[in-house]
Amino acid sequence: MKSIKLTYLFVFASLIFGGQVSAQKKKITVEDFTERNTFSVKSVPQFFFMNDGEHYTYWLDKKILKSHLLASSEPSLIFDGSWLNFDIQDYSFSADERKLLLHSQKDQIYRYSFSSDVYVLDLNTNMVQKLCEEGKVMYPQFNLQGNKVAYVLNNDIYIKDLISGQTKRVTRDGLKNSIINGASDWVYEEEFTMTRAFEWSPDGSTIAYLKFDESQVKESSIEYYLRANYPVEYRFKYPKVGEKNSLVSAWFYNLKKKKNVQIKFPATEDDGSYFPRLKWASDQQVSVIRINRWQNELDLFLADLNTAEARSIFHESNSRYIDIHDNLLFLKGAKGFLWTSEIDGYNHLYHYGLDGKKIKQITQGKNEITQVLGVNESQSEIYFQISDNDGLDRKIYRSGIDGNEKTCIACESGTNDADMSPGGKYFIVNHSTSYQLPKYFVVDRNSRVIKKLEDNQSLQSKLADYDLADVEHLRIANRFGDSLNAILIKPSDFDPSKKYPVLMNVYGGPGSQLVLNKWNSFKYTWWFNMLASDGYLICISDNRGTGGRGEEFKKQTYLHLGKMETEDQTDAALYLKTLPFVDGDRIGIFGWSYGGYMSSLCLLKSNDVFKSAISVAPVTHWKWYDSVYSERYMKDEKQNSNGFAEYAPVLLADRLKGNYMLVHGMGDDNVHFQHTAEMINALVRNNKSFDLYVYPNRSHGISGDRARLHLFSEMTRFVKNKI
Repeated sequence: MKSIKLTYLFVFASLIFGGQVSAQKKKITVEDFTERNTFSVKSVPQFFFMNDGEHYTYWLDKKILKSHLLASSEPSLIFDGSWLNFDIQDYSFSADERKLLLHSQKDQIYRYSFSSDVYVLDLNTNMVQKLCEEGKVMYPQFNLQGNKVAYVLNNDIYIKDLISGQTKRVTRDGLKNSIINGASDWVYEEEFTMTRAFEWSPDGSTIAYLKFDESQVKESSIEYYLRANYPVEYRFKYPKVGEKNSLVSAWFYNLKKKKNVQIKFPATEDDGSYFPRLKWASDQQVSVIRINRWQNELDLFLADLNTAEARSIFHESNSRYIDIHDNLLFLKGAKGFLWTSEIDGYNHLYHYGLDGKKIKQITQGKNEITQVLGVNESQSEIYFQISDNDGLDRKIYRSGIDGNEKTCIACESGTNDADMSPGGKYFIVNHSTSYQLPKYFVVDRNSRVIKKLEDNQSLQSKLADYDLADVEHLRIANRFGDSLNAILIKPSDFDPSKKYPVLMNVYGGPGSQLVLNKWNSFKYTWWFNMLASDGYLICISDNRGTGGRGEEFKKQTYLHLGKMETEDQTDAALYLKTLPFVDGDRIGIFGWSYGGYMSSLCLLKSNDVFKSAISVAPVTHWKWYDSVYSERYMKDEKQNSNGFAEYAPVLLADRLKGNYMLVHGMGDDNVHFQHTAEMINALVRNNKSFDLYVYPNRSHGISGDRARLHLFSEMTRFVKNKI
C-alpha cells in the first residue's frame, strides 16, 4: 500500500478549547448521547422567510413571531395561539401571507410522509377553522390566491373553498393498497423523495396530479407486538427487483369544468417508466419528467392545459444512470429553463431554451454543484452550493445566468449550508468544520456578515470538561492508486509507541459521503469519542462510488455494487495495519443500512483482514430491496446475475471466520427484516456462530422506548469484547 498523505490535522480538544486534556476530564457515556441529550447542538429555530426578503417568522411558546434579519429589536407578534386547545407542530403561509395552515397531531407514515389535523388561520380576522372534519389529511396546499386549499384524504384529492366553506372531492377512486391520487407510493417517497404528487397552477384554475395504480404491486407486511393477544399486521405495497411497479398517470383537474383529463404522452417501449417530478412551467403548461425503468433515459415534457398533449422538450441519456434532482427552474417570459447534469463528467448548471437546445453551460470544472438555492431573474443571477477541496468542503456562490461574474458568498474552509431569502438579498449560513461546532449567521450577496445568530458557545464551554478525541483528515491510496478521503480519530492521550485496536465506520453507497470537513459528518461523533477515550482508533474512509468527486468516481460501481467498495475498505484496513501504532490483528468495522451491507461484505470477503463486524439493518441480497434503488445501480437479475450473486452477503455466509454482530428492527419498512432472517438461515446452515439483536416494532433507525440506549450499549460491549 502507498503511504498516507496527511492533508490537514484537526486536534479537536486543543484547537477549540486551547488547553491540554487532563486525566480529570469527564468521560462520555452511552446515556449522554442516547438518553440525556447532553451534547445537543443548537440550530436556529425553524423559520420561514417573508416575501420582503428581510423578515422571517418562527414559532415559539405557542406564538408566531416575526423578526428582522438585520435588526436586533424585539420580534413582533403575528399570532398568539395560547388560547388554542391543540398544539401546533408546523405551519405554512399562503402566498399573500394573510393565512396560515397549522398542523397538529402529526402521525408519521414513512420516512417523509405524515398525516395531521390541519387548521386554517385567517390573520385578518384571527379566526381558526379546521380544514377537514373527516380525519387527518396529507399535503394541504394553498393556491397562490390563498382562497382555496387542496389536500389528500384516504388516497383522494379534495379542495376546500375558504370563502364559501364548501369542499369539492376531485377524485373518487382512491383505495388503500390500490389507487393513490395526489400522493406518492412508498418507493417514490423513499427513492425519489417525492411525497405530494399534485400542484396548483399559478392562476389557481387547475390542479395537475399523479395517479398511482399499485393494485398489481405485491404486498409486504410488518407485524407489531403491542402486548395484545395477537400481533397487529400492517400491509403495504413494496415493489422489489424485477417485480411490477405502480402504473403512474398524470392528470389535469379544471375547477370550473369540474373535469379530470388524463395527460397523453408519446408512446414508449418501456411500460415501467417513472414520473418522479411534476411542476408548472406557466399558467397553461405543466412540466413532467419521465425516466425509464433503468433510469438512464430521461425526458422533460411540457403538457398543454387545453389539449392535454405532452411533448418532449429535452432528452438526456447516460450509459449508466441519471440522478433525479429538484434543480429544474423555468425562467419567466419563455426564456427557457435551468437544469443540472453530469453530462461533462461533473454536476453542473446549464441554461436551455424551451426547444431543448443548450444556451449556456453556467458552471464548469471539478467543483460540482451540490445544491441550487434559487434564482433572482431581475438580477439575472443564480445561487448555488458547490463542492471544493476534492469533495471535502462546501461553499455558497452566486453567478450570472450567463455564467459570468461567479462570486463566492460563503467561503470559509469547511461546510457552508445556506437558506436564501426571496430575491437572494440575504442568506442564513450554517458553517462548521470537522473540529468546529456549527455557527449560524446572516450574510448578504456580497459575503458581508450582517448578523450572528447562533455560535453554540454554551456547548463549546460544556465540552471543555470532557475527554475529547483528536481528529485527523488524511488520504489513503487504494490498490489502484485512487486517493480516498478519510478521517482518523485518536484518543486524547494518544501514544505513538503503543498499539491500538481500530473500529472502522463505513456507509459507502452511491453518491454518499461520510468524510467531509463538517461537524459530525459521520453522525456518531459522541460514540466514537467515547470509544477513543477507551483506547480505540476510529477510521472512516469514503470508497469509490461515493459523491462530491465527479461522475466517474461515483458511477464506476455501476452493476457491481459491493465490489469496489469492499476492495477500498479492505485497502484502508491494510494501510492501517502498516502503521506502527495500530494493532493489525484487532481491526473491526461497523455500518448501518448500506453500511451494514458493507461491513458484512468486508468481514466475509476479507476474512483475513477484519476481526469483527457490526452490521445494522443490512441489505443481504439486492433482489430483496426495492426496484427503483436496486435497478438504478444493478438492473435486475436477468440482466446482471453475476453482479447480484457475487457480492450478496447471504451467499457468502460460509466465509465467516470472525465475530459478527447482526442487528435489525422488525418494523423496518425500508430494508425489510427479511434480509436479516435470510442471513440467519444462511449462518445456521453453515454452522456459524454470531451475535443477534432484534428490535420488535422498530423501524430502520431503531429508536424509541430506550432502544438506542440498549443498542449502543450492546455495540459498545461487542467492540470491547470482540475487537
